[in-house]
Amino acid sequence: MENKTIKIGINASFSRKPQTGIGQVTNNILRRLDILEGELSKITHKKVTFVIYLEEDLTKKNKLPINIVEKKVFLPFWKRDDLIRKVLWEKFLLPRYIKKDRCDFFLSLYQSATIIRSKKIQHLMLVHDLIPKIFPSYLDNFRKHIYQKFIEKSIKKSDKIIAISKRTEKDLIQKLQINGEKISTSYIDVDDSYKREISKNEREKVLKKYNLKSGYIFAGGGYEIRKNVEKVIYAYKFLQERNKKEFFLTSLPQLVIYGKLMPKLFPLITDAEKLVRQLNLTKSVKLLGVVNQTDLPALFAQASCFVYPSYYEGFGLPALEAMNVGTPTIVSKKSSLPEVGGDSVLYCEPDSTDDIAMVIKNVLTNPKLRLTLSRRGKIRAKYFSWNNFLKKTAQLIYALNNKVIC
Repeated sequence: MENKTIKIGINASFSRKPQTGIGQVTNNILRRLDILEGELSKITHKKVTFVIYLEEDLTKKNKLPINIVEKKVFLPFWKRDDLIRKVLWEKFLLPRYIKKDRCDFFLSLYQSATIIRSKKIQHLMLVHDLIPKIFPSYLDNFRKHIYQKFIEKSIKKSDKIIAISKRTEKDLIQKLQINGEKISTSYIDVDDSYKREISKNEREKVLKKYNLKSGYIFAGGGYEIRKNVEKVIYAYKFLQERNKKEFFLTSLPQLVIYGKLMPKLFPLITDAEKLVRQLNLTKSVKLLGVVNQTDLPALFAQASCFVYPSYYEGFGLPALEAMNVGTPTIVSKKSSLPEVGGDSVLYCEPDSTDDIAMVIKNVLTNPKLRLTLSRRGKIRAKYFSWNNFLKKTAQLIYALNNKVIC
């Protein structure tokens, strides 16, 4: 390409949903576009600019490097925030804007329905997971089935795929028959708020806000059935009953669970409120509901352990968040979680209430083990880096097609 400027279009739609994992990843990448720009400029010797495509404007928290970024906020005629709008925006409007803006590359920050029908524009797609393909129950109506077909076609049509874990890479190969050479795995990271020191004052303020005492068992990250909060609650009941007979603890810490409860998604979600009532745990289990992202680091830091026995994750951000803070972490042996945890966490069988309970018990009754897990978690967390992710993204863009940017 003879032009002295490389223009990269970016689908950053999920920036408007910071409570979701994809939203957090999107916003963290946007805040660091200067790193991507610097790396690309260094290897191509050309000026790099970005066009950020949005359904809603960015919040003030998302400060972009203005000199290299242009924002475009637009919606189709269908303004309701639902699947119809999503399809219209991703599949029809967005490709027109990308072509009109004469982008050289297009970066999708999540698996979307966008297909670029131009050989002049290279499409790099970040794929987080294939949940609907692995759990068909998520496709509980005709519209979702159609949208999933659009996504799968788009993934196959993209020029290069970044998988956020080896697990997602394997799923792409096994479930969608994607050629492994088309996929590159690159690990994401957590927000910087989990990497800083949390002051005593901040800890006390958050405890007071949620009416908690430090040392609780922490769980959550969502109430989808695959997240397995149900087994955590049953494991806690098991511990409570066993504690009365064996007295392994003077008193069992409170179980605290965070996450948005969405009854309309039933039967895809666990009705935690109902289950807690049925098990007579209302006095010892606290459901926080949606928690401000700014409060989560302190909430992790005050916990005796974090329990996350999920059946399936594309990556598992909550586990890495806990590790960064130094919270002893217990995760499932399944899916991508062993990739994230390495030897710094304890593992449990997600199908076994007894196993989850006994691993929690081992952590609660062993102070040395908690210190070891805390130290190892912080060390392991340093393995994940936004800088490394963006450097690799720059290399992938460069390698996509040398004739495009060389």
